[in-house]
Amino acid sequence: MLSSLRCFTIGFPRKNTHFMQYSLCTSPTARSFGPKFKSTAHQTIHLLLEKCLNMRELIQLHAQIIVHGLTEENLTYSKVISFCAISEAGDLRYAQLLFDEITEPNRFMYNSLIRGYSNSKDPLKAISVYRRMIGSGVSPNEFTLPFVLKACACKAAYLDGVVVHGQAIKLGIDSQVCVQNALISVYVACGLICCARRVFDDICDKTLVSWNSMIGGYSKLGCCREAILLFQEMRHVGIEPDQFTLVSLLSVSSQTFNLDLGRYVHFYIEITKARADIYVQNALVDMYAKCGDVHTAQTYFDQMPAKNVVSWTSMVSGYAKHGHIECAREIFEQMPLKNVVSWNSMISGYIQVGCYREALCLFHEMHHSDVVPDETTLINILSACSQLGDLVMGKNTHDYICNNRVTPSVSLVNAIIDMYAKCGALDNALDLFLAMPEKNLVSFNVVIGALALHGCGFKAVEFFEKMQDDMIRPDGITFTGLLSACSHSGLVDIGRYYFERMTFIYGIIPEIEHYACMVNLLGRGGLFEEAIGLIGGMTMKPDVVVWGALLSACRVHGNTEIVKLILKQLLELKPYSGGLYVLLSNIYSEAQRWEDVHKIRKLMKDHGIEKDNAISSVEINGQVHEFMVDDKNDKISSDIHVILDQLMDHLKSVGL
Repeated sequence: MLSSLRCFTIGFPRKNTHFMQYSLCTSPTARSFGPKFKSTAHQTIHLLLEKCLNMRELIQLHAQIIVHGLTEENLTYSKVISFCAISEAGDLRYAQLLFDEITEPNRFMYNSLIRGYSNSKDPLKAISVYRRMIGSGVSPNEFTLPFVLKACACKAAYLDGVVVHGQAIKLGIDSQVCVQNALISVYVACGLICCARRVFDDICDKTLVSWNSMIGGYSKLGCCREAILLFQEMRHVGIEPDQFTLVSLLSVSSQTFNLDLGRYVHFYIEITKARADIYVQNALVDMYAKCGDVHTAQTYFDQMPAKNVVSWTSMVSGYAKHGHIECAREIFEQMPLKNVVSWNSMISGYIQVGCYREALCLFHEMHHSDVVPDETTLINILSACSQLGDLVMGKNTHDYICNNRVTPSVSLVNAIIDMYAKCGALDNALDLFLAMPEKNLVSFNVVIGALALHGCGFKAVEFFEKMQDDMIRPDGITFTGLLSACSHSGLVDIGRYYFERMTFIYGIIPEIEHYACMVNLLGRGGLFEEAIGLIGGMTMKPDVVVWGALLSACRVHGNTEIVKLILKQLLELKPYSGGLYVLLSNIYSEAQRWEDVHKIRKLMKDHGIEKDNAISSVEINGQVHEFMVDDKNDKISSDIHVILDQLMDHLKSVGL
């Protein structure tokens, strides 16, 4: 009598072929199977798991595992979890669901899930799984710790990294080179380059990855000299660098603007005929561009056999950074493909040279090109709005952020606050600041500076004290805003108090801008002797800002005696500031000292000093229009002058 058979078929689609079918037979008379498998079906499923290409196939196999009662077979389930967690075609969420169903996961399962999370967008989950692994009594090995440490490096999780380091020592696997390489990455990510170097020096058999990790660490932290010395040591022991080594060296050259190092690396590549792939070539272009040698950057760029968007963007950024904005725009327009970084480079270039209106126009172009702006784009646009006082565009940008971003970063909210403050909407700025769930030093600096700009001295002091309560330590920028607020509100005693505390309590050495604020504060208070004494005690030479602050105070109080001293100092300063000489002339004019007015104007003429043209702006129907005195070129400007003339005629007609 024939034994009954239980068979099933699994179909997997293949490119341009019929389904590959496998009959999994569980008959007692079936062919023999290995001791680690319960049945032929079990063995076949196991083999098919190794050939699995996507989640659709995996789910079919998972279903057969359930049908055949193989869910308790850890070896097979480990394969399923491994595919879901590690494979590019896998699904990490599915892996987690399967993992949670297992009563006692084995080490291989833990390792697979940890590895998957370490490569995901949420690497902290790898650390959580590791903690669960330790808590369950499963001992990690040399295949566990490198991926846990990778997760620690991604999030600069110093304490977790130290704990894992201690665990490695306890288990006796701290000398495994893969663990040591991962430890270097953690300490570098946390900024502890000395700790990273100690781990590196303890490695007995350094691999190329070890050298690259350490050189890359020095590069990331801008340690130019150490990077090049380690590179030379690497060559001395006979380890040949690869493209990662060369990119790291070129990167540190770019960061530190060390053209000599960059040329040295380029020379090494040319002499040794080292393989320079697209990444190395892009790094060379970027290095020359950032170091200011845009001519060499352009020459090398033109010689590249193949260029990608990074190559083009490096040239745009290089030209823009060094003020060659027209060349940057020319390269930008030639780009076959633009990404968000390309647009950001061009927009920030315009902002750097003061072409704020052009930056906004380019942003509109970007919006129509279907490239989605990122945080850098939005911060740049908000900065342009701040400089232009364009509240309408600034508010539109804020609305865009609210409609498209779930949770803006602290930096982005800081930029929005700054925009509202500089565009005159102080209440909006304060409401946003108070609603922030998380505030940093920049947040307080922005709001204190905003209150200073609007003359709210006592409010600025109040926020400064709140900053202390929140345990945020002020810096030089904080005190510039605070002293400026005191100056604009005439808070002489409070200003003196904080100026002294800046040095004696917070250890901040006064810079030129702090002295300028204090001179302005004392001068406006009529304390000219104290102001002059403060200038005399400065550790640096006073600049036009300091003398300008004193000169403005002289005009307020009609003090023409000190003006002679200031004039003498101004003549020694170059380049000459036309605005200060005009202010001098106005002071003498208000005092009716016409001969001195004539001397100042002659002095300006002899030295070729021209009066700076002031620009006025007016917002009409959501658009900001700029014009200068007697500017009748623009139609809107002409219309404004016509209205002004009509108003003047009306005022005269009513006797005003």
